Parts: sequence; structure tokens; C-alpha cells
Amino acid sequence: MAKKSAPFGTWKSPITTDMVASGGVKLSGVIFDGDDLYWLEGRAAEGGRQVIVHRSADGDSVRDVLPKEFNARTTVHEYGGGAFAVSKGTIVFANFADQRVYKIVNGGAPVAISAAGPFRYADFVIDHNRQLTFCVQEDHAEPGQPTINAIVSLPLNPTATLSNGEYTVCGCEFFSSPRLSPDGRLLSWLSWNHPNMPWDGTELWMGNLDKSGMVAEPRKIAGGIAESIFQPEWLGNAAISYVSDRSGWWNLYQRNLYEDEAQCLAARENDFGLPQWVFGMSTYAVVSEDLIVCAYGDQGLWKLAELRIDYEQSKHSLIDIPSDLTDFSTFSTNGKTVALLTGGPAQFNAVALYDPARKQLQTVKSASDITISPDRISKAEAISFDTENGGIAYAFYYPPVNPDFEAPEAELPPLLVESHGGPTAAASGRLSLSIQYWTSRGYAVVDVNYGGSTGFGRAYRNKLLGNWGIVDVQDCENAAKYLARTGRADINRLTITGGSAGGYTTLCALTFGKTFKAGASHYGIGELESLTGDTHKFESRYMDNLIGPYPAAKDVYVARSPINFTDRLSCPVIFFQGMEDKVVPPNQAEMMVAALRKKGLPVAYIAYEGEQHGFRKAENIKRTIEAEFYFYARIFGFTPADEIEPVQIENLSPVKAPV
Repeated sequence: MAKKSAPFGTWKSPITTDMVASGGVKLSGVIFDGDDLYWLEGRAAEGGRQVIVHRSADGDSVRDVLPKEFNARTTVHEYGGGAFAVSKGTIVFANFADQRVYKIVNGGAPVAISAAGPFRYADFVIDHNRQLTFCVQEDHAEPGQPTINAIVSLPLNPTATLSNGEYTVCGCEFFSSPRLSPDGRLLSWLSWNHPNMPWDGTELWMGNLDKSGMVAEPRKIAGGIAESIFQPEWLGNAAISYVSDRSGWWNLYQRNLYEDEAQCLAARENDFGLPQWVFGMSTYAVVSEDLIVCAYGDQGLWKLAELRIDYEQSKHSLIDIPSDLTDFSTFSTNGKTVALLTGGPAQFNAVALYDPARKQLQTVKSASDITISPDRISKAEAISFDTENGGIAYAFYYPPVNPDFEAPEAELPPLLVESHGGPTAAASGRLSLSIQYWTSRGYAVVDVNYGGSTGFGRAYRNKLLGNWGIVDVQDCENAAKYLARTGRADINRLTITGGSAGGYTTLCALTFGKTFKAGASHYGIGELESLTGDTHKFESRYMDNLIGPYPAAKDVYVARSPINFTDRLSCPVIFFQGMEDKVVPPNQAEMMVAALRKKGLPVAYIAYEGEQHGFRKAENIKRTIEAEFYFYARIFGFTPADEIEPVQIENLSPVKAPV
């Protein structure tokens, strides 16, 4: 069948916003309990509710664990993660509505085990011998930022009077990853203090546990203010494994408790760790004392591998597991099989099982049941390109793909540059319906791993220190210019989009640069100074390293805030904002909108009641995607094939409307 000739952006696509918003679930929190398997499903169709799902040992039964009135989601550090744990049929979880901890035993009804109050809980570990659960607690008793973060113990079988737990470990500003040794004698954990984020510097500690769950004789095992430790796990009762970037790369280490020095298990110029934005993150599983199944990054893509440990010869072998997949995370094991999340250029995120004995990787649950013909998928192409100061930056490029259409000869596609959040995060090359929505309509997309992104070593991550709003912007601009220069994008239709920190990069690029012709800010930052006192505790000192200590570096904060330089802004922008966002408050977007409105530039603003940092409701996800596409159609004067609810765009000349 001959392809129809139609301009880029006007192609009809079967990939709809309904599919993007409600056609799948967000998978996380994979946990083995014996041979039973559990995971979390974030369901946009249920208002973003997170449901614990159980798969029986024989695989014949898959069912929801939580009644519909419960939502397993914590807001510790605002970003959450680590919302539940399960052991020997007992589940503990944080409920979103009241942030209390509940227990479920052998499929029964949820029962509260923490008192009502201004406390939040995350990152649980169950201790059956002491009948306790250890977890991170965040105290919100005082107005403003939480006053105390600590590791506490909660009774699994509380008395008639519920409590908020007993302090097990305190004294630092942040804690994560409480982990119990197999024999229950020792507890390990991570801690760090302002102004560090966990990827800047953390400390790994351990201590003896008494019968009541109190820690005695705490001692530091690894880490420091300039060494980031990630995912401590026990290797038997006498050794602990963890990921450290002491070499400049997040590599796997083992520390025997009776020796002074740690041993690197796989010394490579690859990252085996991730930035700990949420609780419960993992990139490896200890199957046995001599086998670790792990993942590591390679130029933005991830590989799955077996790490075979030979104690007698002190020789360890890292053996890649062949796979077409490029995304591996959230590991758990029952000592025989490894459960994890996977994804790839042609596969949605999925819960999978890896059998080391058979070398088999089997999908258990896909994030989406939608089937897309392979000829409709735009697969991520890993690219690198020159950037400022003789450097190299990285990205994933997605060309326009639709088997039913082709563009008129010599026409180049409009380009959407995606700037990921964090900014210490990374773009992923796995299949994403939200990206395919654009590429199937005739847009090219490039997802940029700008300087500061994870997966390229600490030196690359540190490129953003003191340079936020500069390096990230330069790399996004150079990605767009590179693609235009090589004939893969129309230089007159370059757009940029991003959420949160990516929204800040977007606004900086549109304000201080001339590369892009339009853009979209999703809950992005427009003014930096207010964030020093108007954001949550976890990130309240983040900008000390990204920008400089405040108020000593006040001039830099002013100079890097797009809101102060709207006179330089000369292109249209659309803004999306959740009205309950505590990370980037709504006034950030509203100040920018007011400035563009006053200047007479085309501007649109869509705000959502009940949404926080990132949108979870299906109807809002759908509206956001369609509105951004509609906005660019009006700006560039093309007519979408879909019927889209119009967006009110102020200051837009009628001649720009599609005909």
C-alpha cells in the first residue's frame, strides 16, 4: 500500500492520548517473598492509585492485595518510594491518604500499626524475631520543613494504644536503606547531611541490635561527604555489599566485617548505581554468597550481567547476559530466581524473572497490554555530539515513523527536545507511548542526557555543579543543532520541553538562548531564590552545589532565574502546573505566565487541581499531551489529524492558526 504524502505533524496515528494516559500502569517495587511475587502498579485510570499486586508461587493467580480505598504511596522526601515490604506473608505499607502504616497478614484486611499524626514512613524492613518493622520516619509536627528524620521501629502487633514508633537511629538529617542481617543481629543503613544529596556523599553505617530494636555500637563502614554509597545488601552474616563511586564510577564492593578494607568486585568505567531520588531503588540482587545478578550503564543504555565471586582466588567474573532489552532496575531475589523491572526500545516496562540456572529472562507483567506493530515503533538511537569546551554529550534520538505516511520531498521534521528532570537523572531508551505519540504524527524527538546526567560516571555528573542553567542548556541546544545540521530536524521548528528541573532547563533555554522557537514547561522552575525557602527539606540545599550557597551567591541566583530576564524571551511558551505541588509551587509558573502576558508573547497556562509534582490522573495526562501538541500546531501553522480540545493561547496572532 502506497504511503500518503502529508506534512510532518499532520499524520494520522492510532497511538492516541487515551492509550498513553490509561493504556498501561506504572510498575515499581518488585519484591519476592519466598516464591510469591509482589509489585506496585500505579494506575492513572484510578487517579494515580498505587496498588500492591500479588502473583502466586505457581504463577496461576495474580490479584490485587489492597482494597480500593487504600493507596500504597508514601510522601517521605515528597518523592516517596519504598512504600511497602513483605515477608512470610506479612505486608506493611504506607497509605497515601493518612500516611499511616498498615499491616496485612495472609491476605486479610489492612490494620493500622502506627498512630494518626504528622508523621510519614518509608523504606520498610520486617523483623519477625522482634516483631518489629524498621523504617524511615519523617516528622512534620512543626510548620514548614520536617524537623526530624530518623529510622524508627514500629511493633507489628501493637497494643490497644498505637504509637509512632521508637527511635532506632537518629542524629543525621537524612536516612535510607535500613537493612537487617540474615541472623537479625545487625542493622545497616545510609545517612547524609545537607548540603549533600545522596549522589554527592553518603555514609554506610551498621550497629548491633538489642532485643528491643535499639542500635548499639554504631560504626561507619564506608562513604563520606565526597563518596556516594548506593544499595547496601547483606552477603551472608559476615559481609555486606554496596555500590560506591569512590573510583569515579559507581562500582560494586564487598566489605568483610572482620577486615578493614573493602574489595571492589567489578572495577569498570561503568555505573552500577543510580541517584537515590526515591526509596527502595536497586540495581542488583545477591542470589547467593558467590553470585550477584546486576545491571550497569553503558553510554546511556543498561546491560544485565552475572557477577561470579571467587573468594579463594579473589578473581571475580562479570558475564553479560545477552538481551535486546536496555533497561534493568528494581531487583529482588528468593535465592534461586531474580525478579526485576525491564524495558527496551521495542518493549514496555515490565516485571520479569531471570533464572540463572537456565539463563532465561521471562516477562511476567507488562506495563501495557497495547500491541504496536513493529513498523510503527520509532526506536531509540543512542547518539553523541560535540558540546561546549570540547566536551561530548549524549542523547536518544527518535525519528518520525508512520508506515501510512511520508513527508513531502525536502521537508524536515519539527523536533521536540526533551530535557529530563532531576536534574541528576537520566533519559531512558525504553519504549514510551508518550514519545511514540509524537513520532507517529511526524515529529522527531531527542531525549538529552546533558552534563549532570547519571550513567556516565561522577565526572560527567559533576559537570553541572555550579553550572545548572548553563551546561544543561548548552547540551540541549547542541543536540538540536547537531540534528538540524545532519538533516534530521527543521532548524526553524525546534522546540523544547521538560518537567521540574527539566522545566527549568527549558525556561533557561527559551530565555537566554535563541535556538528554540517554542517550548513547554511542566511544573518547571522560573525563579530560583524563592526555592531556597519555599521547597521541601530533601532538596532545600540542593542548589548549594548546583548554583552556590545562598545568600552568598545571591547574584548568581538572580542571573540564572528566567523570571528576571523575560525581556530576552521572544518565543511562545505553554505552562502546565499541579496546584498542590510542594516541590515546585504554582507561583513559579504563575510568575512566568504573568511576565509573558505583559510582554505580549503567545502564552498558555493549564493548572490542575488535586495534582502534585507530576501528573497521575488519566484525564490530566491526556489533556497535557494534547494541549502541548495543539500549542505547537497553532504556533507553526499545521493542522493536526486529531480533534483536540482547543487551548486558550493569549497574544497569538490569528494568522498563526492552522487552516
